[in-house]
Amino acid sequence: MTFADLGLIDPLLQALAALEHSSPTPIQRQAIPAVLAGRDLLAAAQTGTGKTGAFGLPLLQRLVQEGPAVAPNHIRALILTPTRELAEQVHASLRDYAQHLPLRTAVAYGGVSINPQMMKLRKGVDVLVATPGRLLDLFSQNAVRFDQVQLLVLDEADRMLDLGFSRQLGELFVMLPRKRQTLLFSATFSDAVRQLAAPVLRDPQTLDVSPRNTAAVTVKQWVVPVDKKRKTELFLHLYRSGRHGQVLVFAKTRKGVEQLVEALQAEDLAAESIHGDKPQPARLRALARFKAGEADILVATDVAARGLDIQDLPLVVNLDLPIVAEDYVHRIGRTGRAGNQGQAVSLVCADEVEQLAAIETLIGQILMRRDEPDFIPDHRVPQTGPGGLVMKKPKKPKKPKAGGLVSDKPLGRWVEDGKPKVKSVRKSPGFGKPRK
Repeated sequence: MTFADLGLIDPLLQALAALEHSSPTPIQRQAIPAVLAGRDLLAAAQTGTGKTGAFGLPLLQRLVQEGPAVAPNHIRALILTPTRELAEQVHASLRDYAQHLPLRTAVAYGGVSINPQMMKLRKGVDVLVATPGRLLDLFSQNAVRFDQVQLLVLDEADRMLDLGFSRQLGELFVMLPRKRQTLLFSATFSDAVRQLAAPVLRDPQTLDVSPRNTAAVTVKQWVVPVDKKRKTELFLHLYRSGRHGQVLVFAKTRKGVEQLVEALQAEDLAAESIHGDKPQPARLRALARFKAGEADILVATDVAARGLDIQDLPLVVNLDLPIVAEDYVHRIGRTGRAGNQGQAVSLVCADEVEQLAAIETLIGQILMRRDEPDFIPDHRVPQTGPGGLVMKKPKKPKKPKAGGLVSDKPLGRWVEDGKPKVKSVRKSPGFGKPRK
């Protein structure tokens, strides 16, 4: 099947040919005809499978073929994303797709001056890609109006509808026209999120291109057990012993990101960082240096887990496991994209075993473990079993001391040396009635 078979117009086909996109991905084959037909969608597909093209291409075509010209300070299509990096990535793709179309696009997010974004919106914009907070700021300053919105897209909808964004989304949904087409795309959808999305959609078509919450089969995954204090040392060892080219590393905290970057730079390694405390221009410069090959290692928090599209990235390293299991799927989805092979290694310490078990439960597989001979941990990482359960060794029963107290049944009658003990045993505060 070709893109022409899906009913796309010639200007889009020319753009796709210039981008060397020869054939549609499975999610694009299913989503593009549905969007062109005006259907609302709830679509789940793995990361790196072309979701932006799946909603972006038919969205642009519908804007060209339908509806009046955009009015000043108005928009005709709104795409919401959870992070600034994803907003930039989606906007860049849309610009490439629309290069032969008479449409105006723009991107808006926080961390940078709002004034250029307001100026861009004055003449009206056909497609706006935005984060919710900055969009509400623009609305409060009368820089954008929503009564011409024909299409609404929530990209990474599981995160968008999570608690951190529910309030902002609730405010936005009230302002948007009720008569619109709504598309929800993500790699992961829990049942709770699907229920939360139901009021937003009108008779939606559901697309599950791949099993829910699964990692791409093109990514080889494994775990290396290690003590927490030796993670940086182990990463340096693995990086120097392998030939991976560029590496994207995820750490749990902003402090952890900067500590690793300092250690890498002290070893004369070209490393950059991305996290929430860095100004947005600095984050964009770090990403640009990494994409240009000027930095070999990019260390980031989960702000970079979604939306980064880096060509031929061979390896993702989890210095720390994510707190939310779904973020693991998005992290390792930065490699193995568009059918390419990738690798993902997680450095796991003993107190992360519950997070490891949650990840294995989510993806439905037990991750292979590889010990590094010089880094065998003093605190062993417990084994996990089917369903991600932590396998705990049964405790050996304690032997009664000679002449001591033993129990003939739990919390029952106590005896001493085989004879009834006259004095009653005082109850522990943990049992019985609570103290006043």
